[in-house]
Amino acid sequence: MVGSIGFFRPAAVAVLKRRSCFILHLTLLLPAVRASGQLTGSPLVCQKTCLCASTIISCSKKNLTNVPNALPSYAAVLDLSFNFITKLQAEWTGIRLDQLQSLLLSNNNLTFLSTEAFVNVRKLRYLDLSFNSLRLLDEYIFEPLENLEVLLLYKNHISQIDRSAFSGLIELQRLYLSHNQITRIPVELLKGRDRLESLRLLDVSSNRIKALPLDELQALPAWIKNGLYFHNNPLTCSCELYELMAHWELRELSPSTDFRSNHTCVTSGQPKEKMAILDLTRQYLNCSEVKSFKKEGYLEQSLVLDCDTRQKNMVKRWVLPGNLTVSQNETTLIRNESSLRIGPLKVEDSGVYTCYATSDSFNETLYVTVVVFNTTMSKGLENLKTAYTTLVACLISLVMILIYLFFTPCRCACCPGQNMEKNDAKDSLHSSTVSLSQAHEERWQERVGGGGFLYRHAAFLEPKEQLEQNGRLNPISEEDEEWQGANRGRTRSDVSSVCSNSPMVI
Repeated sequence: MVGSIGFFRPAAVAVLKRRSCFILHLTLLLPAVRASGQLTGSPLVCQKTCLCASTIISCSKKNLTNVPNALPSYAAVLDLSFNFITKLQAEWTGIRLDQLQSLLLSNNNLTFLSTEAFVNVRKLRYLDLSFNSLRLLDEYIFEPLENLEVLLLYKNHISQIDRSAFSGLIELQRLYLSHNQITRIPVELLKGRDRLESLRLLDVSSNRIKALPLDELQALPAWIKNGLYFHNNPLTCSCELYELMAHWELRELSPSTDFRSNHTCVTSGQPKEKMAILDLTRQYLNCSEVKSFKKEGYLEQSLVLDCDTRQKNMVKRWVLPGNLTVSQNETTLIRNESSLRIGPLKVEDSGVYTCYATSDSFNETLYVTVVVFNTTMSKGLENLKTAYTTLVACLISLVMILIYLFFTPCRCACCPGQNMEKNDAKDSLHSSTVSLSQAHEERWQERVGGGGFLYRHAAFLEPKEQLEQNGRLNPISEEDEEWQGANRGRTRSDVSSVCSNSPMVI
């Protein structure tokens, strides 16, 4: 018995070793199977996992960490919201879902989207990725979705958007990017080569945008501006920003009328304050108030009036001042379906032009005031040149006067070359007069020596209280009168004329 037990002991040990190896292998395989199940997801069971109603698959609030596999190809709506799916891998469906039109992945704490995540769902028209933790949108990530019409990305942490992220979305009509960390408006989606032709609504409200491309936004058609929402951003206050919003307010565009109190800006001073943009005319900047739409022109010019409606593809009709039609006015011409060309302009073309726009569900009336100046553009430029020249001449004259007042020759005793006392005005005048009389005496002597005159005369001006007569210096004294009595050949007027032609220093 003992021997038999000793004989079978090696065999039993071998069996136990084989069983332990098998158990070890099973233990190692289970995590792999579990991991594989997490990557691909468990099979869809409509009775347990999700709720299936015809073409609608609802797996909302099922604590899923991955998308269920073996989804039916006929599914049109797939609701995976309010789960714990953090990554959307490439080929997460396993098969093409050509009938799927709506995919809901909101409230999943998504942090990663594969660049090939939407390859098998190219027919999607509605995609909801809101209330997740996405931080960036890679290039061409939505390119396969050529039929997508609505894309919801609000309430994420998006701060980086590649310029090509939305390329290929030729049918996209509404894009919601609010409540993120975006610092600029993707204006390339609204204009230029990368513009999304079908886009009607772009919501970038409640982000971190501090400045807007004002000129580019102002140039957009009204039907695009009517769907551009940018309220609740820390915009910097400026009169240009006020002018933009004032025009939108006059046109009754939806972003302005629906969120009037939410359009605020931040002052640049210290402390920084938040204030309504439309209040900048009354507070802080005192901007000029915008009241109406007006176009100005000169004679012989041409103007183009746009019937810029809030909706696209409307039937438009123009009425001219005096309730005239376009055919009744020779200076007007319909350039295209919405523009009216006026020219060459005449004074009588001034007035209010009205555009009536209609559609199946919406009517709109636009008024444009035209003012034609009674002058040509070239004449206006000539007037401007004349005014400019006059202004320059006035400035030059003012400078010359200032130079004359502050840089005239110095007459004080302290100046170089001056040997006279500052307050001895009479001596200075007397010395000037004496030098003048001496010069005359020398000339008389020369003439007597040459036989010209038989007499000579030297006039000396004695210091007196009155040295002026009728505002002019008179070097003729009482002695001159006596001399004139004896010599009638030379009168006082002759002497005065001689002296008046001589320079005098005052």
